[in-house]
Amino acid sequence: MKNLFHILTGFLVSVAALHAENWPQFRGPTHQGRSTETNLPLQWNATSNVVWKTPIPGEAWSSPIVWRDRVFLTTATDNGQTCRVLSLDVAAGKILWDKVVFQPPPQLKEGRNSYATSTPATDGERVYACFGDGSFVALNFAGEIVWTNRDYKFFGHHGLASSPILYRGLLIMARDGSSEGADAKLGWQTPWNQARVLALDGRTGMERWQGQRGLSRISHGVPAVWEHDGKAEIISEAGDVVQGFDAETGVRLWSSEVIGEGKVPSTVLGDGLVFTAGGWGGKDTIKAFRLGGQGDLKEKQLVWEQKKNMPRVPSLLYVKPFLFTLSDGGVAACLRADTGELIWQERVGGNFSASPVFADGHIYFLSDDGETTVIAAGPEFKVLAKNPLREKTQASPAIAHQHLFIRTADNLFCIGHQ
Repeated sequence: MKNLFHILTGFLVSVAALHAENWPQFRGPTHQGRSTETNLPLQWNATSNVVWKTPIPGEAWSSPIVWRDRVFLTTATDNGQTCRVLSLDVAAGKILWDKVVFQPPPQLKEGRNSYATSTPATDGERVYACFGDGSFVALNFAGEIVWTNRDYKFFGHHGLASSPILYRGLLIMARDGSSEGADAKLGWQTPWNQARVLALDGRTGMERWQGQRGLSRISHGVPAVWEHDGKAEIISEAGDVVQGFDAETGVRLWSSEVIGEGKVPSTVLGDGLVFTAGGWGGKDTIKAFRLGGQGDLKEKQLVWEQKKNMPRVPSLLYVKPFLFTLSDGGVAACLRADTGELIWQERVGGNFSASPVFADGHIYFLSDDGETTVIAAGPEFKVLAKNPLREKTQASPAIAHQHLFIRTADNLFCIGHQ
């Protein structure tokens, strides 16, 4: 009977995968942490509403991604000297393949980082990954390497934590590192002109363009795409700046000023605005800038500024008409996205690294000790559930096929109705 139950559960998950939304990259299909999925479980723990749990080797804080009947994630074993890409079956959590792709010497990294923090991305044909030394790899769904590109070596005092995104056949990634020369502060605490946004051809791995930042400092955020008037811009933050690049050519179109280095939160867009969170070495502030314009804009496009409850690591979350924030120390807030007005501010409890995600009217806050607090996405603070897994986690969750996928230090959990 137990085997029949698992077979039936796997069949239902597989059927759901054929008709549901994928989660193909960091923060989902729109890079914004939002899903259109419904019928997600509200409550779970380490033994309840767990469809499957699969041990994952190594140490890594990349998030899982999901495409139809596959889950992909990366890891690093042998103290970071062996980089791997894994594929799992959505229905049962079985590891279908585990491919060693690189064996680089370990790089410098900050303690909360890993050698496989970059979340992979997929277009349904290939899965693309990047590791701590800056090396790219593309594999097909059979686990065979299609191409590698090791031409863009990375060094940063915190390690590599940004992730690539896919847009119209381009693999796009921010590269905001620092100097490994005699002046250790260059690019880290002192602005430099060596940071860029890089675009590779997804089919070949060859460079299509480089977008030059100008003067900026170290950062770890993931870009977003702004489509308007038949055009597309890659919107990307670094230390001291938020910028727009032409999606076809990489030409920098505009740059606004947001002082602070070591930015971690990823770029968030909504209703013609870009929302930014500062960083170390500057004012603790959340700012909203009007998108568009030309040239060095400084703060000309600034719409509002909010000095309370700025997150240093978790990304912001826009759910119209609100902007939700979560500080590293577990204080959540709801702002009016158009004005920055503070609607509420409440303590969730715990410490946080993962970025919040949204689905079906609910926001999911995943803490470093593996507890997910579920709140209503609205103008009133309302805790709906607290769901402990009691395992360390810093990776942001994925939502697909009526399930949540949560990576902990040792396991990948598939959470769904049981």
